[in-house]
Amino acid sequence: MRKNEYSDYRSVIADSWNRCIAWGLDHDHEPAPLKPEPARLEEINRQHSELLSVTEAEVLPYYRNVLSNSRCLILLADQHATVLSSWGDERITETRLKPWFQTGANWQEQNCGTNAIGTSIAVGGPVQIQRNEHFLKTNRSIIGSAAPIFDAHRQIAGVLSVFSDAYLPQAHTLGMVRLLSQSVENRLINRQFGPDHFQITLNTTADNFDSPWSGILVCDDSGQVIASNQRADQLLGMNTVEARLDELFTRHRNHILGHPETETLQLTTRSKVRLSARIKRPTRIPDANGKTKPSPVPEDLRQSARPLDIDNLDYGDSAVKRCATQSLKVLERGLPVLITGETGVGKEVLVKALHRASHRKDQPLVAVNCAAIPPELVESELFGYEAGAFTGARAQGSLGFIRKAHKGVLFLDEIGEMPLSAQSRLLRVLQERVVTPVGSTDSVPVDILLVTATNRPLTTRIENGHFRADLYYRINGLCVELPALRNRADRRMLIQSLYARHRDPGQSEQLSPKVLSALEAHPWPGNIRQLVNVLRVAIAIADGEQVQVWHLPEDFLAEFEANPLEQSDPPMQEQPVAGSEAETEDTLARTLQIYRKCTGNISQAARELSISRNTLYKRLREMGVR
Repeated sequence: MRKNEYSDYRSVIADSWNRCIAWGLDHDHEPAPLKPEPARLEEINRQHSELLSVTEAEVLPYYRNVLSNSRCLILLADQHATVLSSWGDERITETRLKPWFQTGANWQEQNCGTNAIGTSIAVGGPVQIQRNEHFLKTNRSIIGSAAPIFDAHRQIAGVLSVFSDAYLPQAHTLGMVRLLSQSVENRLINRQFGPDHFQITLNTTADNFDSPWSGILVCDDSGQVIASNQRADQLLGMNTVEARLDELFTRHRNHILGHPETETLQLTTRSKVRLSARIKRPTRIPDANGKTKPSPVPEDLRQSARPLDIDNLDYGDSAVKRCATQSLKVLERGLPVLITGETGVGKEVLVKALHRASHRKDQPLVAVNCAAIPPELVESELFGYEAGAFTGARAQGSLGFIRKAHKGVLFLDEIGEMPLSAQSRLLRVLQERVVTPVGSTDSVPVDILLVTATNRPLTTRIENGHFRADLYYRINGLCVELPALRNRADRRMLIQSLYARHRDPGQSEQLSPKVLSALEAHPWPGNIRQLVNVLRVAIAIADGEQVQVWHLPEDFLAEFEANPLEQSDPPMQEQPVAGSEAETEDTLARTLQIYRKCTGNISQAARELSISRNTLYKRLREMGVR
């Protein structure tokens, strides 16, 4: 646990104890369980029938081995800490505690002190309460882990908790209960909204869409988000409910909602975070009488899914060509490759091309984003685990990503974000070519080609104590740096090629010199990823017509204005404008007339008006044109 995380954790316990003291509880207090009357209990179950149904019928079957291989007890409680149902081994509890694990028992902090269920509701987040962290002595024979389940309106709908003996391993229990609660939350959203709305699944890589840790956005056909899960808010860095897709992503909502369901969609958030997305359209729509009928599938937008080969990664840039050819030669010899470079330069594209060009092209390429896996689950996800290795382990165990890549290529993206504990285990795998699953003493041989990537200087991470130096030298067989787009000698050809891959049918095969020059001169802090998004937005706004400068996104045009292209044009002296309101209106009217006459050509319009381009932009903004 990191230092700041430990501090937050201790603060949660301390704040809970202070609340208990404020309520007048003392450590020796032994509350009596109050069970509701049968009629009231039946009413509670009826109110939460959907929550009970989803948890028991749709989620728990995937985790039945949790109950058969671990001495633990799972409780589902409502938003008021009343137990709705329980599954598992009740032998873990002492006789005096058994009534507290029965349907109808209430675990509110006011009565039971610091405890997993009550404290999770109080803080609105996942908690794990160790034996002596319980405020009441009577509860100190158990350890509880709990996580809230939120509904589509961000209100707590219930709490899932796992209780176990205080002497059993607890390293993965909190991660498991968070996984369970997220699964329930996702399925509740899908049941409530799925058939009638668009559903966008988000994750950092396309390999993890089916993970409960994927973000989910539910939106209507206008692109407004009407429901989402917690993970979507985390990925996008904001509360997404009632937001519009155009506010969340750089791509136009029509391109997002019209994307083929069978193809992965690459999206970039307004805060420049790249995400992979999968679109699912509504399966029914209301007719004129309010009844539902099957929804027609709109015509898919043209997408080029052809992958790039190793020889097609560059259009004359020697640095990119050298990165590709050297990486392939080294990888074919079984040596590791470390790819560095700014975000968006095409590291993942290079890895896929290397895999297709290698002698292992018919074997799996397993891509893992090290920053996307919760820290408490990294080791079990990477190295696998044996049956019963920890609370929540499946009966058949898990291979883990490394063993899934056996005979193929393992790609560890954002390697610098890997926790130190996992780094030491990875180092042993690379040194000895064996992997030891969590909970096992037996080692399994593995044969992998390793490619890693990072957009952060690993040497700085080493100096800060966040990355092992010995692991760095192990993965750094060959270190290549992909150049930023602004430094590529072939960017003009690259821009034309990317436009050709994404243009609409019937659109001009080439960008105009004006647009091409604007794109070529841009600094591109987001590199190729940003370029692709700008092109797609411009193509969408042009709607089949020739792409013009004014079709480019507003944020791009703002940068374009700040760095005008025609530096050779002599600076125009701004003409004084008379101060009367009538004269101002005449000036703006003439400005708009000339702007339209020049079909949006800023330089030409500015010359005809004898004003600078900046002044023209200012006037256009005043009129709401830009």
